[in-house]
Amino acid sequence: MINRDDSWPSLPLASWRDTRATLHLWTQVVGKIRLAQAPLVNHWWQVPLYVTARGLTTSAMPYGTRDFQIDFDFIDHRLVIVSSDGGAAGFALEPRSVAEFHREVMAQLASLGIAVKLWTMPVEIEGAIPFEQDHVHSAYDKDAVNRFWRILVQCDRVFTLFRARFLGKVSPVHFFWGSFDLAVTRFSGKRAPPHPGTAPHLANWVMREAYSHEVSSCGFWPGDDDSVAAPAFYAYAYPQPPGFADAAVRPRGAYWHEGLGEFILPYDSVRQENSVDKRLLEFLESTYAAAADLAHWDRAALERHPS
Repeated sequence: MINRDDSWPSLPLASWRDTRATLHLWTQVVGKIRLAQAPLVNHWWQVPLYVTARGLTTSAMPYGTRDFQIDFDFIDHRLVIVSSDGGAAGFALEPRSVAEFHREVMAQLASLGIAVKLWTMPVEIEGAIPFEQDHVHSAYDKDAVNRFWRILVQCDRVFTLFRARFLGKVSPVHFFWGSFDLAVTRFSGKRAPPHPGTAPHLANWVMREAYSHEVSSCGFWPGDDDSVAAPAFYAYAYPQPPGFADAAVRPRGAYWHEGLGEFILPYDSVRQENSVDKRLLEFLESTYAAAADLAHWDRAALERHPS
């Protein structure tokens, strides 16, 4: 049974480093199935996963005249596949290599009469190994994964409240398996200059579609060894308006990360406070306000103020 008093659990990167790397790749296998099956939606909104009361889901995907979906259950630790014609398949989530996970997912889909062709190279990961060849990543710590999902549940709840305060174009709260983070993005409605950057194994036209319009984006990320080696909330703007890095943002503990070009709020700096929701919303609102004001968004037309 989950301890309801530990709503924002501890999750030091060192405690699940190998599991984090493996789970990231497992979500890419499942996410690429959604990418292969769902028609393109602006900014790649058709490819993320979504937080559920038990884990993460693809939501329903078309396959001919049928639908199917794939769920990660992080309570019973199973991968569950169901189809609209009553089919069901799945297997236990336990230590196994990415190659074995990929093979089992495809086999379970085949048992339901579903054949999906994937490009098996992971994206946004340096030194990536094609799924079917990856016998390196194989860790799965059930407790750590459950803790990660419980954080996502709380973030999804607060991000959804933040999302609801915006009248303009705004993304769903969704989990991007490429970058392994939960995000929500607000849009000014204005076109943005072509995005100059890229990521490993990701074509630049993909980034240009993602950032075709001005954004203020925020999210939660569990950290990695290359930039922020701890879980953190983040916020950024594209294009970054002059003065954004010097903006005063709240709450205490938030800072500008020059290497990432983002504001960072360490998760551990707020998770044990009595009003985590309030502190997190301060971060989301103050970083958005800085981006919107400096970029001259029409805030009066775009925002819904809570009563």
